[in-house]
Amino acid sequence: MQTFRNGLIAGLKTTWTLGKIIFPITILLVILQHTPVLPWIVKLIAPFMGLFGLSGEAAIPLVLGNALNLYAGIAGILSLELTVKEVFILAVMLSFAHNMFIETGVALKVGVKLWVVLVVRFGLAAFSGIIINLFWKGGSEIAKYGIAPEVAAVPDGWLEIGLLGLQKASFGVLQLALIVIPLMIVVQYLKDRNYLQKFSEKLAPFTRIIGVQPNASMTLVAGLVIGLAYGAGVMIQAVQEDGVSKKDATLAFIFLVACHAVVEDTLIFVPLGIPILPLLIIRLVTAFLLTIAVAYYWKQAERKREKEVTVLNG
Repeated sequence: MQTFRNGLIAGLKTTWTLGKIIFPITILLVILQHTPVLPWIVKLIAPFMGLFGLSGEAAIPLVLGNALNLYAGIAGILSLELTVKEVFILAVMLSFAHNMFIETGVALKVGVKLWVVLVVRFGLAAFSGIIINLFWKGGSEIAKYGIAPEVAAVPDGWLEIGLLGLQKASFGVLQLALIVIPLMIVVQYLKDRNYLQKFSEKLAPFTRIIGVQPNASMTLVAGLVIGLAYGAGVMIQAVQEDGVSKKDATLAFIFLVACHAVVEDTLIFVPLGIPILPLLIIRLVTAFLLTIAVAYYWKQAERKREKEVTVLNG
């Protein structure tokens, strides 16, 4: 009973912490969707789409995906006639950078610096788009979508827009609570019976490869399986209670930026008619290589600082 109570309290606290991020941002973005702001942003970045081998209108799903979420980005793709190559490039770019406002807020709560979040996510998206465009010569046929985009009624007037924003924001927080609270109860149960400790020990070789301490293993697993937004409850608790350092939290986040919610975020691209196995492989390989490289240079920088301190003290 104590385990259930502690898990419930942790789940409610996490829901409150994340709800304060999700609720106002969702309302703001719903309002912006029905103003000239998002179309203006699309118009602004459309000329740069050629760098990624994309047509100017492909800016629409990129803006929607980054401002809102992957589902909004996919809805944007479904509304356009694009080649398989264009859809694949968009899918990879959106896999690395989407839901930026909410997931960046989550990252800041975990203790990751803002510039790290923005540079890694936008950097990976841009770099992957350019590389795929340069080296993949196929995919020129028009993509055949498996589903049609859902047509939503356009709200009439500011009152309806505001009510729609409140509805979506409330549903977003409720959806978060329905996932996070049971998850935190399960995590508390596993903690109280020392299963998490055993699990961390099993994952030690994997965490060592990417330069992260074993106590950050639950952070990695939560993000990989559930995603950054919904896995944030476990991440925040791990940082607060398990002694996960800022360095390990940052490295874990860098890994998860490239590869999180691997099942859901991969399967939702199936209806777009693109090869999803290469998409998953690109995300996994990028996650490992990038995190290992950052961990290596971080360690080198720490050693250099230690030597400098030794010389000064000597």
